[in-house]
Amino acid sequence: MSNAVAFVRGIIPDAENREKDDWYPSPPEATAGLLRAEMFDGPIWECACGDGAISKPLIEAGHTVVSSDLVDRGYGVPAIDFLMEWQGRAPNIVTNPPFKLAEQFVIKALDLTTRKVAILARLAWLEGIDRRDRIFTKTPIARVHVFSRRLHMQRARAATKEDAGGMIAFAWFVWDHQHKGPPTLGWL
Repeated sequence: MSNAVAFVRGIIPDAENREKDDWYPSPPEATAGLLRAEMFDGPIWECACGDGAISKPLIEAGHTVVSSDLVDRGYGVPAIDFLMEWQGRAPNIVTNPPFKLAEQFVIKALDLTTRKVAILARLAWLEGIDRRDRIFTKTPIARVHVFSRRLHMQRARAATKEDAGGMIAFAWFVWDHQHKGPPTLGWL
């Protein structure tokens, strides 16, 4: 089975074929879609900023953004282990976390914010009894914004026009500390 087929089926390829730090930069259309669907009041912390792929469009849209990452990729404050943080840096968090740590990022983000948390993740992240019980039924998840077109994401670098089309469906998962009731579903 090829690594692409294994990944689509939810089987994690062996360690040598995965990007070391699970870094898959967000394409510009990902952040643009979120900004069309959500309003953010106050500063935003991009806690897995990588090369600034999410931070830069947020700043261009007029937001104040605090950018940090565990790994120094030439943007933001390096050597900040988000999962070890104990104090928030902004009332909102918008990030594309390492996929293997997405649940931990959501739990930590909800502890460190007072307004919204937006996480870019695979649409299949909605699946799973354990995740449902740990995350979705016990938190103020407000909205899921599904991309109608597949995002082009490449391991350890920004995707280019020459790259093959995206194989995985993605969505923005948005938690709002003021939200009550079931989440809503929308398309980007």
